[in-house]
Amino acid sequence: MSEKRSLLRSAGAVSAATLISRILGLVREMVQAYFFGAGMLVDAFTAAFRIPNLLRDLFAEGALSSAFVPTFTAERELRGREAAWRLGNRILTALAIVLGGLAVLIAAFAPAILRVYVPGFTPEKMALAATMTRILSAFLAFVALAAVAMGMLNTCGRFFVPALAPAWFNVAAIGGVLGLVPLFRAIGIPPIHSLAVGAMAGGMLQFLVQVPALRREGFRFRPEVAFSDPGVRRVAKLMLPATFGLAATQINILVDTILASSYGDGPIAWLQYAFRLILLPIGLFGVALATANLARVSRDAARGDTEAMRGDLASSLRAAALLTLPASAGLVALREPIVRILFEHGRFGPADTEMTSAALLCYALGLYAYSVTKIQVPTYYALGDTRRPVAASAVAVAIKIAANFALLALLPRFGIAAFLGLALSTSLAAWTNFAILQRGLARRIGGLREHGVVRATVGVAALSVGMGAASGLLHAWLERSLAGGGIAGEIGRLAVAVAAGVAIFGAGALALRIPEARMIAERLAALAPRRGGRRP
Repeated sequence: MSEKRSLLRSAGAVSAATLISRILGLVREMVQAYFFGAGMLVDAFTAAFRIPNLLRDLFAEGALSSAFVPTFTAERELRGREAAWRLGNRILTALAIVLGGLAVLIAAFAPAILRVYVPGFTPEKMALAATMTRILSAFLAFVALAAVAMGMLNTCGRFFVPALAPAWFNVAAIGGVLGLVPLFRAIGIPPIHSLAVGAMAGGMLQFLVQVPALRREGFRFRPEVAFSDPGVRRVAKLMLPATFGLAATQINILVDTILASSYGDGPIAWLQYAFRLILLPIGLFGVALATANLARVSRDAARGDTEAMRGDLASSLRAAALLTLPASAGLVALREPIVRILFEHGRFGPADTEMTSAALLCYALGLYAYSVTKIQVPTYYALGDTRRPVAASAVAVAIKIAANFALLALLPRFGIAAFLGLALSTSLAAWTNFAILQRGLARRIGGLREHGVVRATVGVAALSVGMGAASGLLHAWLERSLAGGGIAGEIGRLAVAVAAGVAIFGAGALALRIPEARMIAERLAALAPRRGGRRP
C-alpha cells in the first residue's frame, strides 16, 4: 500500500506542476488564437514549430528520457552518486555537440525540409514558415538538455521542479506575443514572428530553471567529451529503438501535416488547437504517471524484482483508466462549449469553433490509448526490451497511413470534412499501438488479472460513458433554460455540467472500490479543514 501511495504522491507532484504548465499552455493558445486566429499565419507557425516540437516529443522528452533514466538509475544504484553525476556530464556534453550541429543543419536547409512535409503551402506561406523554422532551429538542443536534467532530478526523487520547467516555455511564449507584437508592428517585422521568438526563449528557460535544483543535489556541470563511455554508448544504443518505439504519434502528426497542407488555410491550425486540448489530460495524467512509473520500474529492473514491477505497472494502469477515461468522455460531451470559451475570441470565429470541436471529438476517442502508451513504452526499455515497441510503432504507423487515405476519400461522401479523417486515424493508430504493447508486456512480466486492472478499466469506462451522457444532457438543458449571459453565462453553464460530472464519477469510482480512487479520496479528505479550521 505504501508503494502505491508513493506512486500517487510522485504522480501528484508531477500532475500539480503539469497542471500549471498545461493551463499556461492553454493561455498561450488562447492568446495565439486571439491575435492570429486559425488561418495562414498560424498554419505557417505550426509548420515551423512542428519540426523541433516533434523532435522534442520523440527524441528529447521521449526516447532520451526512456534511455537515460534507466541507465542513470543503474549507474547510481550500482556505482554510486559520483559515477552517476559523471555520466550526466558526459551525456550533456555529447548532446550539446550533436544537437548544436543539428541546429545548424535545420537552419541551413529549412526551405528544403518544409517542402517535404508541407508541400501544399503557397510560396508566401512557405517563406514565412522557413524564417520561423530558422529562429527555432536550436530549440531541440535546449529541451534535450532539459530532459536530461529532468531525468537526473527524478532519479533523486525530485519531481515537482522538473515537471514545472515546461511552464516557463509557455510563460515566454505568452510574453513574446504580448510584448513583441506591438514592437514588431512598429518596426516592420511580421508580428507572427513573436510566436517563434517566444518559443525559442521558452526552450532555453526550460533547461535553465532546473540548474539550481541540480546544484542543490550536488551536481556540477563540467564539460567532458567521452563518446566511448559505456554509459553514453548504452544510452545511444537504447535511443535508436526507443525513438521508433515512441514514434507512432509523432509520425502520425507529421503525416497529418503533410496531408492537411493541401486542404487550404485552417486545417493545420484546427488540428493543432484540438490536439492542444488533448495534451492537457495527457500531460496531467499520462505523462505524470509515466514519469513516476519510469523511475520506479527502472529501480525494480535494476534490482531484478519482477513482482514489484508488475505491481507498479498495474497501479499505473488502474490510475490511468481512473483519470483519462472520464476526461475523454467529458471532452466528447462538452467539446463545443469548451472550444468556444477557450478560443472563440478575436480572430477565431464560430466556424473555427465548429471545425476544432469536430477534430477534438476524433482525438478524444484515443486519449486513453495515448496516455497508457507513455507508460508502456518506457517500461519496455527499463526491461531492456527494444524490439516490441519498434514493431508496435511500425504497425501503428502503417495502419494510420492506410486509414488516412481511406477516410480522406470516404468522409466527404457523408458530408463530413475530409481533414477530420486525419484525427480519427490517429486515434485508431494509438489503440493499435496500445493493444500490441499490452499483449507483449503480459508475455514478458506476466498477466495483471490478479491486480484487478481489467475489472477496474471496464468499470471506469462504463461509468465514464454514463457521466459524459449526463454532463452533456445537463449542459444542453442549461443552454435552453438559462440562455444568454455572455461569456460569464457560458462559463457558468459549463462549470455546473463539469461539477455534476465529477460528482457522478467520484461516487461511482468509490463504489467500484478501485484502490487508487480510495487513495485520492483519502488525500482530499486529509486536505479538508476540520472544525475550528485545523487540518488532521
